[in-house]
Amino acid sequence: MDNVDKISGQERDKLGLIFFPAYDWAISPTHPEREERLLYTHDQLREEGLFDFPGIREYRPVAALPEDVLRVHICPPGLETVAAVPHMISAGGAIAAGKLWADKKVDKAFALVRPPGHHATLVVHGGRGFCNINNEAIMIARLRKDYGIKKVAIVDTDCHHGDGTQDIYWHDPDTLFISLHQDGRTLYPGSGAYEEMGGPKAWGSTINIPLPPQTGDEGFLLATKLIVRPILDEWGAELVINSAGQDNHFTDPITNMKFTAKGYAEMSTLIDPDVAVLEGGYAIQGALPYTNLAIIMAMAGLDWGKVKEPMPKYGFPTTKAETIEYVKKLAEAIHKRRRTPVPAQSGSFLKDGWWERERRIFSDTHPVSREYEGHWPSYLNERRREALRDCPDCPGLLVIDTSSEVCEGGRYTRLPNEPCPRCRALAEDIKNGAKLH
Repeated sequence: MDNVDKISGQERDKLGLIFFPAYDWAISPTHPEREERLLYTHDQLREEGLFDFPGIREYRPVAALPEDVLRVHICPPGLETVAAVPHMISAGGAIAAGKLWADKKVDKAFALVRPPGHHATLVVHGGRGFCNINNEAIMIARLRKDYGIKKVAIVDTDCHHGDGTQDIYWHDPDTLFISLHQDGRTLYPGSGAYEEMGGPKAWGSTINIPLPPQTGDEGFLLATKLIVRPILDEWGAELVINSAGQDNHFTDPITNMKFTAKGYAEMSTLIDPDVAVLEGGYAIQGALPYTNLAIIMAMAGLDWGKVKEPMPKYGFPTTKAETIEYVKKLAEAIHKRRRTPVPAQSGSFLKDGWWERERRIFSDTHPVSREYEGHWPSYLNERRREALRDCPDCPGLLVIDTSSEVCEGGRYTRLPNEPCPRCRALAEDIKNGAKLH
C-alpha cells in the first residue's frame, strides 16, 4: 500500500500529528497533569524514528476562538474566567486535527494536546477532573459549522468516564457517545453506569461500558469487539473520534486497570478512528511514550506488533475469567436495553410538553482567572434544571437554568443541530423574557 495519495496535486499524509504540551501551564509542579506528559512522548517518537516514515507529519496547533468554545459551552462566570490561553490552544489543536482530516490533507489525525477536556460539561462554572473546556466537542461544533458534518461517533477510551462529553450530547441524536471506563463505583467521577443511554429524544446514542478494576487486554478487546464495533457499524458515522485517554495502562498511578501498549494499539485498530484527541494518562515514563507510540503506529497503518514496553516484575497482566464472563453479559444487556427504550429510563419526566430533569454537578478545580484568587471556594456545586421541548419536528429546544456558589446563574437556551422554525422562534422568545410554560 502506498504511504501517500495524490489529491489536487498535493500529497496526503497517512497521519497528521499535532503536539501541544502547554509548557507554561500546570495545576501544580508535581500534579499528574503536567507538561512532562507529552515531552517524554515526543522524545520517544523521535528516538524511534517515527517522523522518518513517509506519510507521518507533525503539524502546528492553532488557538480556538471564543466563539468556538461558546458554540458548545455555557460559561456563566465568563469564558476568560474558566479558560486560559493553554486551554484555548489545546482545543485549537483538536480543531486543527479535525480540519486536516476534513480538508483531506491526511487520512487520520492525532492531537496530542493538554490540558484534557472530557470532564468539561455543557455548563462550565469551574474545572472538573483537570478539564475546563471540552476539546472534542469544540472540534465537532467547528467541523459541523464549516463542513456540514452531521453524524458523529465518539469513542472515549479514558479510564475515567467521559461524563462531560456525555452531558454535552445527552440530547443529541446525531452524536453517538461510547465510553469504556473503570466502573464508576470505584473511580472518579462516579458515573457511567450502562443504564445511562441518553435523553428522551436521543435514547441509545449514549453507550457506557463500565469495566471492573484490574481489567486487562482481553477484557478491553472483548468489549470493543462485542459492543463498540457492532454499534459503530450500525451507526454509520461520517466522522469517528477517539477520546484517547491512556490511563487504563497497568502503570498508571491514579487508576486500577491492567491494559498494555499493544492492547491500546489493537483497540485503536478495531475502533479505526478518523481523529484521535489525547485525554488522560499519567504514567509519564512508564506508559505514555509507549502507548502513544503504539496508537500512532496503528493509526498510520504500521506494524505495531514489535512495540516493547518495560515488563512489570511479575509479567504482563491478564484478565480474570469472571471479568470475561461479565463483559459477555454486559454486552447482551447493553444491546437489549438500547433496543427497548422507555421514556422514564432517560431520567426525565414529561410536563406540559417539556421533558424536565434536575442535576447537581460537582466542580473540583479552581477557575483560571486571578480575579477570583482568595475568595473562590475549593469546590463548586452547579444546580441545574433542564427542560427539553417534546418537539415533533426536530430534537427539541433545550432550556437550562443554572447557578452555583459563585454565580447567580440565569436561563440559557440551546438549539439542536437542525432546529425547526417553532423551536427557533421559542428560543428567541425565551431570550426576550417569555415564560417557559
